[in-house]
Amino acid sequence: MRIADVLQNKGPAVVTVDPGITVSALIGELARRNVGALVVVRNNAMVGIVTERDVVRQIHERGAGLLNASVADIMTTAVFTCAPADTVDSLAATMTERRIRHLPVLENGHLVGIVSIGDVVKSRIDELQSERDQLEAYIDRS
Repeated sequence: MRIADVLQNKGPAVVTVDPGITVSALIGELARRNVGALVVVRNNAMVGIVTERDVVRQIHERGAGLLNASVADIMTTAVFTCAPADTVDSLAATMTERRIRHLPVLENGHLVGIVSIGDVVKSRIDELQSERDQLEAYIDRS
């Protein structure tokens, strides 16, 4: 299965945030959207990603004063991405090896989606269920 298939099932919606908003506003947006990461976009171009982990680590290091800092101060700028043509298996390997839970999907340099580890797991479960159903149908015909 390819990432394009995952996005077709999930939808291409990506919640983005401007690097200039405060960490406090970011936390509100993460909670409101019920997501673990937001892609940081400036002038329609991806400039980073910010996750719940980023927030927690930075609050631990810098204290509650961080809430007034900007997202640009805590975002990850060296963002690992994937393409719609990539396979779910290769993405799972990358996420496991690099301990990444969210990967933006880029096509021709444009943000077209985001895939989480949950999306990868769901995809694999669906694939296994389909294989099981096919085997059961084959056995029933025999």
